[in-house]
Amino acid sequence: MSLKLKPLGDRLVVKPHEEEEITPGGIVLPETAKEKPQKGEVLAVGPGSRNDDGNRVEMDVSVGDMVLYAKYGGTEIKVEGDKLLILRESDILALVEE
Repeated sequence: MSLKLKPLGDRLVVKPHEEEEITPGGIVLPETAKEKPQKGEVLAVGPGSRNDDGNRVEMDVSVGDMVLYAKYGGTEIKVEGDKLLILRESDILALVEE
């Protein structure tokens, strides 16, 4: 996917990692019955916020990182049929090391 979005400030674009959920009885849950995913891949990163002196503060995440983010954080958008999230860096809870 060639992403034509450039986040501003301390924002980043994340593609949620959707996993197919199957109950112990073998029933596949539809998307409307699932919990919102909280894990995703970073697709784009902004330049970072500015400190009190006006200097850029570098972001702690980079493109390609897998992250855990706040359940109801960010703004959901659709780009070329894909669901994406625009989050602030403060909505990121942790990096997932695999």
